[in-house]
Amino acid sequence: MKHFVSTKNLTAEEMITIVELAERFRNNHPTFDHQLFVANLFFEPSTRTKVSFLVAEKKLGMETLDLQMEASSVTKGESLYDTAKTCESIGANLLVIRHQDDNWYEGLIDKFPIPIINAGAGKGEHPTQCMLDLQTIYQEYGCFQGLNVVISGDIKHSRVARSNAHALQTLGANVYLTAAPGFEDASLGFSYISIDDAVEMCDVLMLLRIQHERHGKEQYDTSSYHDKYGLTIEREKKMRDRAIIMHPAPVNRGVEIASELVECRRSRIFKQMNNGTYIRMAIITLLAKEWGMHDGDLTEEFGTLYGII
Repeated sequence: MKHFVSTKNLTAEEMITIVELAERFRNNHPTFDHQLFVANLFFEPSTRTKVSFLVAEKKLGMETLDLQMEASSVTKGESLYDTAKTCESIGANLLVIRHQDDNWYEGLIDKFPIPIINAGAGKGEHPTQCMLDLQTIYQEYGCFQGLNVVISGDIKHSRVARSNAHALQTLGANVYLTAAPGFEDASLGFSYISIDDAVEMCDVLMLLRIQHERHGKEQYDTSSYHDKYGLTIEREKKMRDRAIIMHPAPVNRGVEIASELVECRRSRIFKQMNNGTYIRMAIITLLAKEWGMHDGDLTEEFGTLYGII
């Protein structure tokens, strides 16, 4: 694993390895035994992903280069490649990048002698979010085989939906989608069901917000979205007793989910955020080991987990 840019090239065993390693890091984790610099290049706004990466990096003992794009040479027309190459040339040992292009990493990963992590690629993928979502489900059920997972919302514009749907299928879950008219994406190849059917049969309901910033010239009337397609209080009451609610956030309360349900007993929304730090610590550590950046014997310290990737 030279870079972490997609879930599509991970096996089920590799994904479970990352999840289990993140769980171990909650109570005991390594710190790098020499100075390492990580450049966080976020070309799109971020709260949860950026902050959890910063906390993960600090916990591992890394020095963070937190570039503010609005005050950088990006405003002068500098390309993603040149910005990334500048950080690598100055001394960054790792790049964490979020960018609006769906496949931005395809033009970078073969050109850099340091690992790259995809922190979000337009409507393409969001692999670290996927991994923390998998960790949250694993904590709840201890497995994925046979679970009914419904991803609900703006599927067409969601990188989370793309990463999660294929990863969950690889792990043996039954994946379904539900979306308002105009928000579907038939290219994903999963069955669509209604939100009312979804709440009654799901073990995991994964909600997504309407991503207005990606709609461009497309216009959608969302004034009645909550009543027709959202998780209302009435729909939540029909869910299975052990079923859980997830959301990558930011949450639009009263749109895809009733405000009262954001922190209800079923909700794992803030648990997902907490898991994000440990998942990202695990991914960074595995990449550092692969690139020879850590001199310690991590295999002995954390058992055989590292032998899988």
